Amino acid sequence: MHTIIFYIIIGLLVVGLFSVIIAAYNRLVMLKNNVNKAFFNIDVLLKQRADEIPDLIKVVKESMHYEETMLTRLTQLRTDFLNSADREDRLKLSNEMERMVKSIFAVSENYPDLKANSNFSLLQQRVSGIEDAIADRREFYNESVNMYNIGIAEFPPLILAKLLGYQEKQLLQISASEKKYDGVQF
Repeated sequence: MHTIIFYIIIGLLVVGLFSVIIAAYNRLVMLKNNVNKAFFNIDVLLKQRADEIPDLIKVVKESMHYEETMLTRLTQLRTDFLNSADREDRLKLSNEMERMVKSIFAVSENYPDLKANSNFSLLQQRVSGIEDAIADRREFYNESVNMYNIGIAEFPPLILAKLLGYQEKQLLQISASEKKYDGVQF
């Protein structure tokens, strides 16, 4: 009788252990996939913004003739962004494009005809809307990375995470210049 109880207890412990391992593994997979999904959601908006840039450049070029260097650089950044497959490079290029677009908006203050151009105003509103959406998705991405980092650091999933090679992911950092931005002023 004692032997049967002993085997039942051992059996329950084994089932319990497998349940914990399976639950930990499933949670790690879910957290990793959430981080990837959050990044790709940002990437969609970054590409959308990159796709809007040719229209913005076209409108600005028609109104200004001598900011060619800025516009050429922005075009090159866009091309590099679209050709890059590396996540870090895409984020860096996107941040630089964002700064350039803000510069174009700032330069537009010197061109009353450009500010009055309805196409420019529409593009400016569109780009500003995309910037807001990117900010929202950055927040979601950072929250997903935070949950993932906590998930791989908790015990007992920590053991499984180490065995599977899960490593801590970096949060998206906002540069000091981005924190100072007050929006486009007219």
